[in-house]
Amino acid sequence: MEKKSNWQEFEQVLKEGKIRKLYHFTDFDNLESIIKHGGLFSWKDCEEKGIKIAKPGSSDSSRSLDLRDRLEHYVRLSFTDDHPMKHLAMKEGRISNPLVLEIDLETALWKDSWYADRNATKNGAKKGGKLDNLKAVHFELFTGLQEYFDMNEEEKMYYQAEVLVKNFIPLKYITNIGNFGIPIPAQPKQLQAKIPYTAQITRNTPTAFIFLVDQSISMSRSTTFRGTEMTLSDAVARIVNEQINELVLRCVRMGETRHYYDIAVIGYGDDAAYGWKGALEGRSFVSPEELKNHPFTKIITRKETRTRRGTLIKEVEEVQWIEPIAQGCYTRAHKAFKMAKELLDNWMKEHHEKDCYPPTIINITDGEFNGISNPREVNTELANELKSMFTNDGNVLLWNIHITPDSSKKVLLPIDKNELSRVDEYSEWLYDMSSLLPTRYNPQVSALRGDASTERHVAMAMNTDMSTLIQLMDIGTPTNISQNQ
Repeated sequence: MEKKSNWQEFEQVLKEGKIRKLYHFTDFDNLESIIKHGGLFSWKDCEEKGIKIAKPGSSDSSRSLDLRDRLEHYVRLSFTDDHPMKHLAMKEGRISNPLVLEIDLETALWKDSWYADRNATKNGAKKGGKLDNLKAVHFELFTGLQEYFDMNEEEKMYYQAEVLVKNFIPLKYITNIGNFGIPIPAQPKQLQAKIPYTAQITRNTPTAFIFLVDQSISMSRSTTFRGTEMTLSDAVARIVNEQINELVLRCVRMGETRHYYDIAVIGYGDDAAYGWKGALEGRSFVSPEELKNHPFTKIITRKETRTRRGTLIKEVEEVQWIEPIAQGCYTRAHKAFKMAKELLDNWMKEHHEKDCYPPTIINITDGEFNGISNPREVNTELANELKSMFTNDGNVLLWNIHITPDSSKKVLLPIDKNELSRVDEYSEWLYDMSSLLPTRYNPQVSALRGDASTERHVAMAMNTDMSTLIQLMDIGTPTNISQNQ
């Protein structure tokens, strides 16, 4: 590609701005087409070449603005890997499994590349292909620690600065294109696509599970679990402990407890904190071996056991690592989501480019999130950040399960929002926050729902009782563990 005649000056501006790469968000479902056709085309070039975009990131209105400003033939690149328009595209349902492509900085030096100090279609945008246009970018916003949602309105505007590349970016300039498990063929048309969410779990390619548990005062309400009356917090703690124990048992091979995944528990109410008790207290992720070797306590509980005479409820001894808590006035889920994000930021640094089954987050709550201004907007944006994270096998899966002592008006793993019409607005909130499940979950989902739909389901449930919570937890914690590793 031909560079600008004075490209060294542009390169120096980027270097002084501490910019090392550019970014383009898309949906995982678009990846096969991008590889097949040899790179990234503008939406208008795709249209003219008959290339169908499975999950377009741009809306009809943004395309109209592109046409108005004659920008329809440009591929839009950002200076940040967490562009706010990605979250808007998720919120509006245009993309569901986002991934971020890393683009070689050389594309910014090409002869026809432009720059804009904000979204190029916004009023007042300084855009063009000259050096002054690049110098107008507020590079300091992309190197600081301040998050987008903490910025003032002017800073947010400039955070959407972009590079516009004319027509096409070849695959070789997408530097992380080989990190998603899809082979890059010598001849682009000979593509053999990889199916996401199929990675085997091994010690070299582990996964992670994070359980978020509502511990606000409303969890002190009474429910019945296996014939015994107890609080919601008691029942949920027992169920989560059982699920953790099951995960640990799956790791036992030939007398050793293998490190197939990392597990964390975060409780939240007025504040958020890691939930382990005993020797593991204060720890974030722990290994199955650590859990096996450091139980907090054991309790006698009633559990269903299958026998030749049918299903019986027997008293059994159960290992516990977390305790039931129900206190405080607020349900500050945003604090738990932020903690989960920090955990996965570090986990992804080690595993991002491995063929790892994506981490799973299961959030269990009995009420609406509060304790902050605009709780729906803030929590949805934080949830979208979590769902945006990915390994080369797919995006992080976020489940939101609402529990209640009264399971009337139950909604389980819906296909679309029409299923929510008989419940309240909160169910739509959880729907928007939850991941779209891959079809590999369909057999278990169909068994639970009593249907045989081939559509993909959303990882949320509303008004569930404790027995249903157990079934949802089983579905949400699959482990494709390799028998030999």
